[in-house]
Amino acid sequence: MSEHKFCPACATLLARIELAEDGGPKSRLRCPSCGWTHWNNPTPVLAAIIEYRGEVLLARNAAWPHKMYALITGFMEAGETPQEGIAREIKEETNLDASALNLVGVYDFQRMNQVIIAYHAVADGEVRLSPELVDYRLYELAALKCWPAGTGYALADWLRARGHEPQFMDWPRPANPSPDAATAS
Repeated sequence: MSEHKFCPACATLLARIELAEDGGPKSRLRCPSCGWTHWNNPTPVLAAIIEYRGEVLLARNAAWPHKMYALITGFMEAGETPQEGIAREIKEETNLDASALNLVGVYDFQRMNQVIIAYHAVADGEVRLSPELVDYRLYELAALKCWPAGTGYALADWLRARGHEPQFMDWPRPANPSPDAATAS
């Protein structure tokens, strides 16, 4: 998450300026010349708990350590609904077609300034991973372990809704964790 240094409207160096807003005074990066404000609102991230052939598909990003597997995630794009976005991400990342999408929940991930919108997806087709993913594994529900961050909480809620008490793993936090990083067992 990089902070703006210069105003995109007039190129003046931004400053931390406190102004009265709806909830009282708020310090934000603002332009002292033209008044432009950097709102720094959270970014919507879409996540999918993919049910594929009766198991849950987790994938490993090429940049992650060998045992790290996670949900399929991606940024929502302008002009699409969350459902369209997660179906697109599932197709782009795995080549699978989502035949059912159900909202699991919305989760804050403040460390990365993101809001995660998580779905359960039933998917069909033949798995072909995108270049950013190097491997995938299928897990039975009882074998899944949740990670204590981001989408791990969505996975835990989804498991509870299916009568499985989630197990959380011990997880040392990396310097820049992904919202969906998990360690496969």
